[in-house]
Amino acid sequence: MQVNGDTIIGDILDYDEDCNQVFESFGMPCRQCPASRGETVEEACEVHGVDCGDLITKLNASLNNK
Repeated sequence: MQVNGDTIIGDILDYDEDCNQVFESFGMPCRQCPASRGETVEEACEVHGVDCGDLITKLNASLNNK
């Protein structure tokens, strides 16, 4: 899986639940949020004031380390 701004957060967590730790490190408790099932990474970053590029880089690094 390769994450980009249009990737649905729920799909990422379904693919690899360990990515929740990456979201939490940015102050985004996505596993507990019902919106994450249909929200894109870019949308969530906008809501939470998170740099989307940084989050995507760390998510892809986590996924590539498997």
